[in-house]
Amino acid sequence: MRKITTILLDMYGVILEESKGNFIPYTFKSFDQAEYDRLTRQFREEKLFTRAANGEMTSDEFLTRLGFEDPRFHMINYINNFLTLDPGFREFAEKYYRQYDFVLLSNDVAEWSAWITEHHDLDQYFTHKIVSGDVKCRKPDRKIYEIALEKAGKKPEECCFVDNSVKNLITAAELGIEPILFNRDGEEYTGTIVNSFAELADLLG
Repeated sequence: MRKITTILLDMYGVILEESKGNFIPYTFKSFDQAEYDRLTRQFREEKLFTRAANGEMTSDEFLTRLGFEDPRFHMINYINNFLTLDPGFREFAEKYYRQYDFVLLSNDVAEWSAWITEHHDLDQYFTHKIVSGDVKCRKPDRKIYEIALEKAGKKPEECCFVDNSVKNLITAAELGIEPILFNRDGEEYTGTIVNSFAELADLLG
């Protein structure tokens, strides 16, 4: 692998074990079955989750529209109890975050991402955090990668990007960023693949 100074890291499916999250199942379990059609419509047709992750509404607005009476409680309860930090991430971060600039590049509701990194004490590792809810665009839109490069002050060839989604890696590669698939979901990929943070460490050397 070429000389890399910066590691762009995805959150869901890389730093967190849950690649898709558990929020939709969490929501359905929180309401009576009579509400399921409404919730399905809000997720599929109104795309409330996507809109919240695009910064079109706050977490409180999003959760209130879904019908949660205490939106902050449910944000915290979901993140703290239904998402799992990859057991290898902290050891990896402790070893490498002083050698490389770590940049978070995540599609997420802004307040959720901030709570995740605070709850797991991850802010110390990142020089920058680029979150779709903050910058109002999302992977695989090339704009969010360009924002990450600009904020980090890096050229594409100085960076690698670790993500569990092939479509997100394709955009990174088109921009000249070294793509690495964190193969959480068994996707087919002809490029560089790692299955754990230990394997990523071996790749970095």
